[in-house]
Amino acid sequence: MSKGILAAVSLTLFALLPLSAQEQKSPDDTTNADKPAQSSPAEVPHDQSPEPPSAEPLKAPAPNMSGMSMPDMAGMNNDGSAHAMLSMADRKMDMGPHMKMTTLRDLKPGDQEKADQVVSAARKAAEMYTDSKVALADGYRIFLPNVPQKQYHFTNFRYAFEAAIEFNPEHPTSLLYEKNGDEYKLMGVMYTAPKNSNWNELDQRIPLSIAQWHAHINLCMPPADRKNEAWGPRAKFGLAGSITTKDACEAAGGKFMPQIFGWMVHVYPFEPKPEDIWSVERQAPNHMN
Repeated sequence: MSKGILAAVSLTLFALLPLSAQEQKSPDDTTNADKPAQSSPAEVPHDQSPEPPSAEPLKAPAPNMSGMSMPDMAGMNNDGSAHAMLSMADRKMDMGPHMKMTTLRDLKPGDQEKADQVVSAARKAAEMYTDSKVALADGYRIFLPNVPQKQYHFTNFRYAFEAAIEFNPEHPTSLLYEKNGDEYKLMGVMYTAPKNSNWNELDQRIPLSIAQWHAHINLCMPPADRKNEAWGPRAKFGLAGSITTKDACEAAGGKFMPQIFGWMVHVYPFEPKPEDIWSVERQAPNHMN
């Protein structure tokens, strides 16, 4: 299998499996895709709890993305995944209109204990991979290794498959590292949930009184002759772009995706303070990537 085909398969799996299909709308999406990213509880029916669709575990070999280069990524334009990931790798971007987050709920009995258990499991899982070479040997793969980032995601696709079906805090989808020279320093972990999860389902995984999940939204894919407008400080397309609505995207000849990938939450289990363990700021693009 050629490198380009392998890269395409890898990216498609990452985009579609634990994080769901881009065109599908979540029960928690706003009824109007053009609304701002930060929706209030009144705008988002996050307390509705429809029966989640049944799903059979998917079985496939974990794709190897460790050798993926910038040309490999830039050449894939079928579903928006390459543009989305490369956009998020631009640490100087402002993704305010391109991110939505769950809002904090009131603390319920048992929430703190449940969150503490997640932190304990996250710490236990992370301690195994303080040496990034161990993570690589155990099936984690560096996403976009050649793109400078604030935090590098080492993703385990077996755990990503699992996260699409059920939550196991001992199996984080990604490990988060900062790079110093040629060395990687472990900072935390990332858990994922399917794109169509409603807020009650996210609350079952990690209480929304403690953690705030985030999702990347309002992606306008550029037409073939305007790809260069997806990058830089004056970008119009992509998750760094000024276009944030379906109407504006279609008027510019782009393809609009209300949400790309699924729900994500970062946990920094080695931090001493709860506000740092569940830091929202570090999930923001200028910290995350």
